[in-house]
Amino acid sequence: MGNSVWKDTWLITVRNIKTTLRNPFSFIPNLIISAFFLLVYEAGLSGIAELPTFEGANYLAFILPVSIVSAAIGGAGGAGQGIVKDIENGFFSRLLLTPASRLAIVLGPIIAGMLQLLVQTILIICVGFLLGLKVETGFLGVLFVLLIAIGWGLAFAGYSAGVALRTKNAQASQSGTLIFFPLIFLSTTFVPYELLDAQWLKIAATINPTTYIFESMRSVLIDGWVFSEMIQGILAIGIACTITITFAAVSAKKAVARG
Repeated sequence: MGNSVWKDTWLITVRNIKTTLRNPFSFIPNLIISAFFLLVYEAGLSGIAELPTFEGANYLAFILPVSIVSAAIGGAGGAGQGIVKDIENGFFSRLLLTPASRLAIVLGPIIAGMLQLLVQTILIICVGFLLGLKVETGFLGVLFVLLIAIGWGLAFAGYSAGVALRTKNAQASQSGTLIFFPLIFLSTTFVPYELLDAQWLKIAATINPTTYIFESMRSVLIDGWVFSEMIQGILAIGIACTITITFAAVSAKKAVARG
């Protein structure tokens, strides 16, 4: 049974990856936008790094996680879009008539979306290095950033898949993902927590999981191996993935029952 689930998941994941590659314009714009914002942030806001709070830190390393997380939100939405397309063209219904694992039918698009984000993150980091990015913890730090990005992308892909299975509508699925963009800006997006002026924004940043994703990445990029901040990022991802993937699984169960 276990081998069957993994085999089915692998086959469906490969199919979704091939579908994405046949239509590269489904992810290239998101990649370009994330890289563009990284360039603009560095060019327009790098002077902030001269403030005492930054202690001479490289602002490019500080702002890089923002581009990565924004790419996660945009790129992971492809999981939901893929499911909606399969529903609309009848492929999802045909899958339900096969012995394919119901879990694999949902996990395939989610994993494909996660892998798409991995490639996007690697390319964004490469752009960062071209702009002069310096990583305090070296290659291992870059791997940790990739791990955090993959986990956050997995969480968003699970949510996107769940919305797609609930609504079976492309526009609703896309809109459901876009509501998460405000999370980026209700956080320590451009300056450290200490420089946030409004008390309501400090409260929002404190309860916002995106804050801990940013800080975990920034810790290895700027400060070194600060394990307390790294663990907070990992915990935020673990909680988010548990919630969103459970949501996707429950949505899939209901979709299969209706099918």
